[in-house]
Amino acid sequence: MRNTTKTVTAVLAAGALALGVAACGSSDSSDDKNGPLIVAASPVPHAEILNYVKDHLAKKAGLELEVKEFTDYNTPNLSTQDGSVGANYFQNQPFLDDFNKKKGTDIVPVVTVHLEPLGLYSHKVKKAGDLEKGATVAVPSDTVNEARALKLLDANGLIELKSGVGNEATPKDIVTNPKGLKFKELEAAQLPRSLDDVDAAVINGNYAIEADLKPAKDAILLESPKNNPYANFLAVKKGNEDDPRVKKLAKLLTSPQVKKFIEDQYQGSVLPSF
Repeated sequence: MRNTTKTVTAVLAAGALALGVAACGSSDSSDDKNGPLIVAASPVPHAEILNYVKDHLAKKAGLELEVKEFTDYNTPNLSTQDGSVGANYFQNQPFLDDFNKKKGTDIVPVVTVHLEPLGLYSHKVKKAGDLEKGATVAVPSDTVNEARALKLLDANGLIELKSGVGNEATPKDIVTNPKGLKFKELEAAQLPRSLDDVDAAVINGNYAIEADLKPAKDAILLESPKNNPYANFLAVKKGNEDDPRVKKLAKLLTSPQVKKFIEDQYQGSVLPSF
């Protein structure tokens, strides 16, 4: 009886080990360099740009591409870190620096593709200067995009931030606020839906486009692309930069065909950065 128990235990242990090894092997999509490259992306414009590459350019380049859409700003990096996807395309450098610092991840940029100008939108006024005293302005709640929103308002004279505040500015860093503006922090994806409830909202370009807003036309304030540090790029977990599939995608994303697609599709609401 004792010998039988030992044999059964050994068989079960071996089976469990085999299953564990198999599970580990299948969980990391970046391990299989011959399989499809799975890329996490925001729906607009990132996934649209990737799907253009997939449908028109990838096959000829020998790249099998799979696009997974995410509507939040956390999952793509976490999925890239744990190997659920091989790359992501949705973010800018200040956001990534802040994310890596807070989450302990080591995601790195590969190639810069485009800029989505951040804009101030309103259903109540046609000009930023028409905002009344005490007006409520919704801003993104994540650290980097909130600072970016406040910098937009600062650059256009609605507020003044204290000198040298950087990418971690909050409303507490406002030193001059002539209109006495009030700020409401919301998750970035919720900002377009807030326009009927606030006087104005600073909205990321991708979420503006998803909500059928045209940044080049509808924004009452819009970021300048000149020397703008917020361009979006393809990113991978550190060590995967030389994956042949990643190199192929990086080349395609910065091709003349993609530049023309961005210009034609978005009419100035998304700007090529290459």
